[in-house]
Amino acid sequence: MNPFDENPRKMDDTFMDWTALYAQPYNKHSVDPYTRTRVILMNGTEFEANWFSHQFSRHCADNELRRQVALLRRGEQQQQKLISMLKPADETILEHTIGYEQLAVDLTAGLAQMVGDQYVKKALDFALLEDFDHLYRYADLLDMEAGVQAENLVGRYTEIMPGRPTIAHHRHPYDSIKKPIGKNADPMTKLAVGIITAAEQQTMNYYMNVCGFYPSELGRKLYQEIGMIEEQHVSQYGSLMDVSETWLECLLMHQYTECYLYWSCAQTETCPVMRGVWQRLFEQEITHLHIAAQLLRDYENKDWQQVIPNPEFPAPLQLKENIGYVRNILRSTVYDTGVRENWENVSALRPDFEFFAYQDIVNHDVAAVPSHMVIDRYIAQNGQDYRWETDRNPIAELQDRRRDNTTVGRQANRVPSGVR
Repeated sequence: MNPFDENPRKMDDTFMDWTALYAQPYNKHSVDPYTRTRVILMNGTEFEANWFSHQFSRHCADNELRRQVALLRRGEQQQQKLISMLKPADETILEHTIGYEQLAVDLTAGLAQMVGDQYVKKALDFALLEDFDHLYRYADLLDMEAGVQAENLVGRYTEIMPGRPTIAHHRHPYDSIKKPIGKNADPMTKLAVGIITAAEQQTMNYYMNVCGFYPSELGRKLYQEIGMIEEQHVSQYGSLMDVSETWLECLLMHQYTECYLYWSCAQTETCPVMRGVWQRLFEQEITHLHIAAQLLRDYENKDWQQVIPNPEFPAPLQLKENIGYVRNILRSTVYDTGVRENWENVSALRPDFEFFAYQDIVNHDVAAVPSHMVIDRYIAQNGQDYRWETDRNPIAELQDRRRDNTTVGRQANRVPSGVR
């Protein structure tokens, strides 16, 4: 599939009236978990498109160009409004959050297995274990407060057990900044960086907004803490993006990425109704892509081939079960932490490294760390934590269901058990 070979419609023909804009939400009781996660993914993709467009306009002095960007943005806004309404009103904040974290796990694992750049793969694998642990923390809160078992929401496609403990995720801001990819990166790597940045940004935004609306104090605290980690993830992934692109080149790449994602959704969706939604939005996005290509030609005298020389889409992005892959990454990298542009086993760090100083500031009272409090309180009430595992956790220190481990990946004096 080469989206530049597709025939675009007129932009005015892509605008929707209110009836078309308000699509039928999915049924939370019967929806396929990956339909839910596709909705979250594409909502985040449109958020990224909108906010990039606003930033573009705020850094541009040419009002005619800004009008063309505003025209595209109106279409993106309509797409985002449609997608946001696919979430049913009876799906709670925390139930929807389980979808966010399942998406983070299986999207990250899927992209890590598709990229050609090993540095980008390492970045994906690193944050994967953190989102995996977030799923576990939220799942325990969900069962404790609502009596809902997250294994049913994730369809038993994604395990629910400790990853790198959330308390260990808090790193100095310097260690979230990584090396950007360049113009010669392979197409899938470019797509992966844009996709994961948008997805993690959406998660960060969601937690930032719902934190104050959550009804329990413990839940508010957990969203506050994990929201801070999502900011670190957005910083990491955003720093990977190609910094040499012009605004118009970046606009074209955004539209190309959206086309690829809508096409992937239409190719892999199991619900016929939802497949029709994705196909319709893909056709609209083709129009946006061609407009972006024309703007690049008009304002920078560049053809789209100079930005995207290999336009054929890779294989469609498929959200699916990745249990074996996640277990392997957990087994091999659970003790890693960020170290400037790279990652290292925490036991190899100097005692004066900023990671430990930052940990001493934010986590000096372990008992007050919300992600630990949730599991501690669940164990106090039930005798052991809530998990859904296909086998015992591959890390010996994380197998005890009667105690929340707060040292793995955090304390330098810990020696990994068979990790390396």
